[in-house]
Amino acid sequence: MSNKQYKQLSFILNGKKVSASVDVRESLADMLRNEFGMTSVKKGCEVGECGACTVLINGNPYDSCIFLAAWIDGKEVTTVEGLVDIDGNISDIQQAFIDEAAVQCGFCTPGFIMSAEHLLNTGKRFSRDEIRKALSGNMCRCTGYQNIINAVENTMDKRLAEKDTEK
Repeated sequence: MSNKQYKQLSFILNGKKVSASVDVRESLADMLRNEFGMTSVKKGCEVGECGACTVLINGNPYDSCIFLAAWIDGKEVTTVEGLVDIDGNISDIQQAFIDEAAVQCGFCTPGFIMSAEHLLNTGKRFSRDEIRKALSGNMCRCTGYQNIINAVENTMDKRLAEKDTEK
């Protein structure tokens, strides 16, 4: 006999309404990977320290490894897969990571991109130190961070220039 308790929930995943029945003890990271195939959500430390599992929940970054799936009911979740446009083109921040060689092994990249996306969505200008601080919940063992900061800064500059042009 199983002691598992399940909860039926529905939420918005990358712009689409979805539902699932989840074990109340299951992490959001496990549910996103196992139930919905969101493989950009990486399981690194599984204690909320490395940021590899970062997703946006209602627009704010969270470590999905320590966020229970049951808590997601009625909320909106965005993963890297949700940044791709309708034609399958990657987002500007994803392209910036490529252009700036901000990727080596790539394991941490989705988490960094989601944290950067949150920062960029504020529409504000940040200094390099402020960008560094905003991304401090994400760890990389390969790149040395400079190219990651460059990618975020360049994307910020482009988005703000486009915003100024629209005025």
